[in-house]
Amino acid sequence: MKYKIIILLLIMVLSGSYASAQNSNCWNNFRGNAALTGVSKASIPARPVMLWNFNTQDGIKAAPVMCDGIVVVGTLRGYLYGITTKGTLKWKINTENSIEAPALIVDGTVYVGNLDGILYAIDLKSGAIRWTYQTENQIMGSPAYYKKGKKEVVVVGSYDYYLHGVDPATGKGLWKYETDNFINGACALYSGMAVFGGCDGFIHMVDVLTGKVRSSMSISTYVASSAGVDGNHAYVGDYDGRFSAVDLLGQKVSWVFENKEANLPFIGSPAIYGDHVFIGNRDKFVYCLNKKSGKLVWKYNTGGRVDASPVVVGKWVLVASMRGDLFLFDRKTGKLDWTYELGTAVHSNPAVVNQRFYVAGDDGRVYCFGKK
Repeated sequence: MKYKIIILLLIMVLSGSYASAQNSNCWNNFRGNAALTGVSKASIPARPVMLWNFNTQDGIKAAPVMCDGIVVVGTLRGYLYGITTKGTLKWKINTENSIEAPALIVDGTVYVGNLDGILYAIDLKSGAIRWTYQTENQIMGSPAYYKKGKKEVVVVGSYDYYLHGVDPATGKGLWKYETDNFINGACALYSGMAVFGGCDGFIHMVDVLTGKVRSSMSISTYVASSAGVDGNHAYVGDYDGRFSAVDLLGQKVSWVFENKEANLPFIGSPAIYGDHVFIGNRDKFVYCLNKKSGKLVWKYNTGGRVDASPVVVGKWVLVASMRGDLFLFDRKTGKLDWTYELGTAVHSNPAVVNQRFYVAGDDGRVYCFGKK
C-alpha cells in the first residue's frame, strides 16, 4: 500500500504535456496520441473510396503520419517522403539506411529513426535536416515527445538496449536508460513516465525528464510491439501469443488473453476505447476484448496475418491485413461493414484524419481513401 501511495504522488507531481494534441486534421504519431491508444477523433465515410496513390518505388513497413497537410512516411531504402494531400511529392531525403520506424511530428518538426541508429529532426515544410543524434544500434520504434514547463525531451528506444532522452531543440543527448535487451517498440507516455516493453520481457516505467526508472516488471519473454495506456493500465501483446493488461500502480498483471490453439505472436499495438480493447494477431484474427476482464467479446478471421495495429474511428474499427485487405468492423458487434482488397501486404496502421485515411503498402505505395 505504501508503494502505491508513492506512485500516486509521483503521478500528481509529474504531470506535463505531450506531443501536440490530436485534432481531426492531424495524426502526428503512428497511434494518434501520446498514450498510443489508436483512437481517432476524426470521421470517415461509411464507404471510403481510393482517391489517389503515390508510388515511392520501394517497400514500406513504417506507418504514415500526417499533419499540416503533409503525409510523412519512410521506406526500406532509407528515403523519407513528404507527400501533399493531393498525392504529389513535397520533398524527400535520403537517410542512407532503411526506415522501419514511424515518424513523429511536433510543432513543424519530424522526428524519425533509421536502421543506422540515427534519429533525425527534419523541417516538416521543407524537408531540411535540423540535426541528427546517433545511437549505437538500429531504431525500430517511433519517438515520443514530452514537455513540462520549459523542459522538453524526445525519447526513443534502440537495439543498443537503451532508451535515449534527447533535447528536441539541439539533438544533444540528455540521458540514457539501460534495459537487458533490444527495444523494438515506441513509448506510451503516462503521467510523466515513458511506458514500454522490450525484448527483455519487461514493462518499464521511466521518468521522461530524468531517465530514472520508476519501476520494471517481468510480464513475458519477448515484447515486439508498443503498449497502449488507458487509465492506470498498459495493454500489450508478446511474441508467445499472450496479450496482457498490466496494472501500472499495483505492479501486477490483471489478466492475460491467449488463443491456446495457435499461440502466434502479437506484433501490432492495441486500440483502446470505452470498455473494449482491439488487437490483431498472426493467427489471422482481430479480437475485441473486455478491457476490465480480458474476456472475448467478438473475433473475426480476416484470412491473413494481422501485424498492423487497429484504429478506432467513430463506431468502427479500421484494420489492415498482411493479405492486403482493409476492413471496417462495427466496434460493438464485430459486424463487417466495409472491405477493400488493396492487393499488397500492410505492415502498419493507417493515419486517420478528417474524412480520409492514409495507408502504406508493401508495394511502396501510399494510398489515400476518403469521400469523393
